Amino acid sequence: MRDTRESRLLLVLLVAVAFALITVDIKGGESSPLSGARRVAASALGPVERAAAGAVDPVAGTVRAVRDAGTHQARLDQITRENTDLRQRVASSDTASGRTKQLDELLRTAGNGGYTVKAAQVIAIGAAQAFSWTITIDAGSDDGLTRDMTVINGQGLVGRITTIAPTTATVLLASDPGFSAGTRLEGSGEIGFANGQGTGPMKVSLLNGKAQVKAGDRLVTFGSQSGRPFVPGVPVGKVVEVEATPGQLTKTVLVEPYVQFTRLDLVGVVVVPPRTDPRDAVLPPAQPANPTAGGN
Repeated sequence: MRDTRESRLLLVLLVAVAFALITVDIKGGESSPLSGARRVAASALGPVERAAAGAVDPVAGTVRAVRDAGTHQARLDQITRENTDLRQRVASSDTASGRTKQLDELLRTAGNGGYTVKAAQVIAIGAAQAFSWTITIDAGSDDGLTRDMTVINGQGLVGRITTIAPTTATVLLASDPGFSAGTRLEGSGEIGFANGQGTGPMKVSLLNGKAQVKAGDRLVTFGSQSGRPFVPGVPVGKVVEVEATPGQLTKTVLVEPYVQFTRLDLVGVVVVPPRTDPRDAVLPPAQPANPTAGGN
């Protein structure tokens, strides 16, 4: 019994001393007589605490990562969907805007020439192994189209219809080596025949070997009887080179087409020819000549 009473007395004494020290430390603040002891204890125990924290933090981080992984992935999926939707809307908007511009240009050209046109979309190009330049459009006999109708776009002459089906038609492009159309030189009215040369300029043979022609001069279609296969006045292109043909009855010029045959999208088939020849009225306004460098 003596040992038990002494142990209890010692425990009560220690508790009383501990409370006394805590009271003194709190009232003393930074000037507490125990502050030095606290610093010594912190120095001794700090590395142990940091080591323990370093060992625990990766585990805690992993637990948080696992917990938040589902949320992060869901957000990433949402952003990906939003970006995809945005790209599709922009692409759709660009396409619609581009086709609206093409349609406006086509209708302006048709209006200037007095042509009644059926708009159509290019849906296919001719097979490369056929060595021909053709396109297929999404309009045919059901839309009132027939063979040998003129095909144009907002820039000028595209070609002529060669094959017709109920809902589609094949167009021989003006760039095809087998293509030929009558032309008229702007201003002078000199007549010639244009032939396609694939990716190169068209070759035009003017009937008058003494015709006055120079680079930059422009040509339009001469026209055919009843407007088949070509209506008159459709812009063809501009002269880029005059070949030297001394003594020849004809004069050969190279013409850069207005139409970019590798970028065709929206075209118009002339279903009703103009009542009168528009002559040069469908050509775009002539660009002013550049002033001579250094001239006054």
